[in-house]
Amino acid sequence: MRLRVYNTLTGEKEVFEPVVPGRVGIYLCGPTVYKPPHLGHLVGPVIFDTIKRYLVHKGFQVTWVVNITDVDDKIIAEAQNRGMDFSALAEEQTRLYMQVLADLGVKDQIDHFPRASQHIQQIIELVDCLIRKGHAYTTEHGDVWFDTTSDPDYGKLSHRRLEEQESGGRDLAGSGKRHPSDFALWKSAKPGEPAWKSPWGMGRPGWHIECSAMSMKYLGETFDIHGGGDDLKFPHHENERAQSECCTGKTFVKYWLHNGLTRIRTKAASGEWKTEKMSKSLGNTLDARSLIDTHGPDVIRYLLLSTHYRSPIEFSEEVLGNVKKALAVFARLFERVERIGAGADEGTCELVQPYETKFLASMDDDFNTAGAIASLHECAGAINARIEKTGVEKNPGSAGSPGDRPGRTTGPIFG
Repeated sequence: MRLRVYNTLTGEKEVFEPVVPGRVGIYLCGPTVYKPPHLGHLVGPVIFDTIKRYLVHKGFQVTWVVNITDVDDKIIAEAQNRGMDFSALAEEQTRLYMQVLADLGVKDQIDHFPRASQHIQQIIELVDCLIRKGHAYTTEHGDVWFDTTSDPDYGKLSHRRLEEQESGGRDLAGSGKRHPSDFALWKSAKPGEPAWKSPWGMGRPGWHIECSAMSMKYLGETFDIHGGGDDLKFPHHENERAQSECCTGKTFVKYWLHNGLTRIRTKAASGEWKTEKMSKSLGNTLDARSLIDTHGPDVIRYLLLSTHYRSPIEFSEEVLGNVKKALAVFARLFERVERIGAGADEGTCELVQPYETKFLASMDDDFNTAGAIASLHECAGAINARIEKTGVEKNPGSAGSPGDRPGRTTGPIFG
């Protein structure tokens, strides 16, 4: 079965054919590092870690890039609130993010962690390209704006008409912005803020242009997969696509993959359950460090992979309890197999083969980890049934020597 992926751009599942045969480039939008990482920051890395592992399993050579946004309004504001340098804050929070990725077994799978502050020259060159081609304009204050009306395809990723776009708000007074949907490529310097020298004066990049510059530096002007949360489709990814394609004249990304967002289910004082989106504005984010320390990385990985990546991920104590019970099935099976010394005999291989086929079919169907995990549970049940039927547990020495015993390693795909 050939791998098929759901492409947000077309709204359809498509046969996966990389730009360069045998090679795959993946870019995942990483965090803006101004606060400690929360559960939402783990979703994309765990999902795309699994996607990379599966692509490697299928024989592809994969380059995976996750950016660090270390130049942003939020970082500047938080640094001012804490009375510290913005770069020191960004470094502090980046370190915390790297630690949780390492605990989840994700960090070593990522090939590049570019930081916006280290790619200012590439950003300036991209902005200059857009100005020269008539897709951007400067203001008397030294700001540079992307002209959304110059791109006839603006809105094709988010599937919105131009008049529906409000990426920068509708207040044009004093901004120098021509249209409500235009967005900042370069922001002129303000007192006390970080700034770099540019042809338009001292300033710093806008958020969207950072990702275009970094992704193209490491993956080329056209690459295979761009990932991120569903909330990034607009304006971030729409703006990335527009500015990149207007500069190069080429397709920016072949397949856009967007994962569902995290929802929190809690019980109100009245006893009724309520489910709401997890967000900083609602004050219901869950600290990643605390979750990993309390429940363990395997529980968090299983939780994030137990639903299809395009579906919302529901978090509650009840869900966590179910995850732990599900993982215990495999722990008990591994312990049982090691105890009886059961080797991979011909009968076991024949037993497992149909479930392996189902596993691979699920993963080939738009990386359906929920279906793949279900096939693993079915396989575990079949192996347990075979152990019961053959009675090898009563005669552990008859099932193979200690040297035949499988180790407690996990598969190459789920980490």
